[in-house]
Amino acid sequence: MTPLKLDCRQLIKGVLITVAGEVDCSNADQFESYATRMRRPGQPVLLDLSGLTFMDSSGLHALLRLDAATRPRGLHLAAVHTMPARVLRITKVWDALNIHPSVEEAIEAVLGDDSPPLTSPGGHM
Repeated sequence: MTPLKLDCRQLIKGVLITVAGEVDCSNADQFESYATRMRRPGQPVLLDLSGLTFMDSSGLHALLRLDAATRPRGLHLAAVHTMPARVLRITKVWDALNIHPSVEEAIEAVLGDDSPPLTSPGGHM
């Protein structure tokens, strides 16, 4: 099992949370709790999933709860690859979420052409 690593950076609008490793039944609550603590009410949450190598149904449920909690500004997923992408597609969740090919495109979608996107480093875990 690859340990879960979480990092957060504040954006002008919202936060960018980098998720690396695996999100499963052993740490999905930790992932969700971290994202909930780092988000700002009424602001979007961008998840950089480029380093996420595995996600089970517990991780999927955590994503869905985060999506519901961040409405109307929303949850944006970026760089979803391999196994996590497969889970999202098989469960038909892929089309229900805001998914972007890259972190840069997710930031553009949320911020438009505002600059600079990063304001300060956030919390690490």
